[in-house]
Amino acid sequence: MTHASETPVSSPGGGAAVMERQPETVRKPSPRYRVLLHNDPVNSMEYVVTSLREVVPSLSEQDAMAVMLEAHNSGVGLVIVCDIEPAEFYCESLKAKGLTSTIEPEE
Repeated sequence: MTHASETPVSSPGGGAAVMERQPETVRKPSPRYRVLLHNDPVNSMEYVVTSLREVVPSLSEQDAMAVMLEAHNSGVGLVIVCDIEPAEFYCESLKAKGLTSTIEPEE
């Protein structure tokens, strides 16, 4: 019986403890940023799709095509929404490939 009573003591950080601490540490979520791709009359559609997939590996071929078409048809396409550091990285990486990209806070 004493062994069973020791189990909760020897396993701190269990599911209940994590759930109790979470509201205290996650008071305000960090702001999110939209990475935008602007229409590009210079580069081919295939180059834009390939560049998007190289810069943002989480984009599927279909997602990259959709972003490219959105930018082509409406002037700007939403690439990804993420924290500021990756947003800046993605934006600069797209620019390095000759594409026009900006970031803006998510509303």
